[in-house]
Amino acid sequence: MTIWFSEPYADGCKFDIKVTRHIHTEQTPFQKIDFFDSDEFGIFFVLDDYIMVTERDEFIYHDMIVHVPMAVNPKAKKVLVVGGGDGGTVRELTRYPGIELIHLAEIDERVVRLCQKYLPLTAAKLGDPRVQMFFEDGIQFVKKKRDFYDLVIVDSTDPIGPGVGLFTREFYQDCHTALNENGILVNQHESPYYEIDVRAMLRAHTNLKPVFEICRVYQYHMPTYASGHLLFGFASKVLDPIADHQRQAWESLGLKTKYYNSDIHVGSFALPTYVKDLLAGV
Repeated sequence: MTIWFSEPYADGCKFDIKVTRHIHTEQTPFQKIDFFDSDEFGIFFVLDDYIMVTERDEFIYHDMIVHVPMAVNPKAKKVLVVGGGDGGTVRELTRYPGIELIHLAEIDERVVRLCQKYLPLTAAKLGDPRVQMFFEDGIQFVKKKRDFYDLVIVDSTDPIGPGVGLFTREFYQDCHTALNENGILVNQHESPYYEIDVRAMLRAHTNLKPVFEICRVYQYHMPTYASGHLLFGFASKVLDPIADHQRQAWESLGLKTKYYNSDIHVGSFALPTYVKDLLAGV
């Protein structure tokens, strides 16, 4: 019998992956967790029936959420990751020798433990001595800090379930307070294509833009996320992602990446007209 995993994108559209094995399933107090294996995408991790990570294309998301802000401030030393329990964002951050401290605030410890078991490709660096994990609500965790972090990365799920509060103005304001004078925030900014995702994208941008002095949006291509066309938000107090792009400093680190490069950095901020029009309405 052939088994397929299906994720709906819209009423008349869905994405299917042929499954070779259903590895694990459980319901935590926060969400439903599943791990599947497939020939096309390898092992993939699902929350509440939505794909979070696949072995084949996870590098795209994690390259772009980490290396874009780090190429603007390669001297960042203290970083907070909100969410990101699969470990991929932390893995990329640990490649920077100048980073001294990485806090991971993940509400659901089971996500971390299961990813350590089934997705060592992403979770391998969670044991780095610079990493401190806090299994608590990131919304409350960020309230405890003031003028502390160089970089906050909101590696969140979609604005459903435990991820809802990570798209509010109050949360972004708390992140602004937690960042130092050169601080950068990068957040998962949804997709500009399907209607339900557009609403979430506009909500995030509407709440983020009044809080930060500089607020930009950049794009990346992700084969296993809805529409394949996804966005991140870049917000900061003083650093502009293009004007302050430290190309030579970043390239001097000699990091080998699979998706990100200095040309992509600049090009990712060149948005299609339909996305510009959507954002202009905020």
